[in-house]
Amino acid sequence: MADYHFVSTWRIQAPIEQVWEEIVHAERWPTWWKYVVRVDTLQSGAEDGIGKRLHLLFRTRLPYTLGFDIRLTEVQPPSMLASEATGELEGSGRWLLTPEDGGTLVRYNWDVRTTRWWMNLLAPIARPAFNWNHDQLMLEGGRSLARRFGVELELPDEERQPAGAARWAAAAAAVAVLIVLGWRRRTAAR
Repeated sequence: MADYHFVSTWRIQAPIEQVWEEIVHAERWPTWWKYVVRVDTLQSGAEDGIGKRLHLLFRTRLPYTLGFDIRLTEVQPPSMLASEATGELEGSGRWLLTPEDGGTLVRYNWDVRTTRWWMNLLAPIARPAFNWNHDQLMLEGGRSLARRFGVELELPDEERQPAGAARWAAAAAAVAVLIVLGWRRRTAAR
């Protein structure tokens, strides 16, 4: 399995309580986050939300989707939400919200491993493309959430941007994914 550590940071000029409500209710994400295809509740969990299980399906900028389950492990409204993931991604995620300058600073830490065979096979050469893909998905999430509140997204940290070698790596990975998926379809049709 290939391990990844991602950190995404957004500043949104909306009160922390409002931002919290959109993040904690992941079942709403498909209404405002274009890369979230579907969220299904698998288990409601305790009254405080701990133990709640969801299945999330994300479409990505590269030609694949990822589905995985999350289970909430910590809930501290309106500042922290932590979960464990299983499925096509395994690991942990943590949303941290902090009031800042009349708005909310949102930080998401995502430590995961891929479990799909082709992603693990391609990881040594496609890691820059997978990193770029994740960054694009999260950037759109931040933009979408900001639009929901009628404000512009601010990126307090320098977000990784696909430049030079990373663009070529992303293109090469996309071609490799298409080849692998095409090969799988041909062999499955036989």
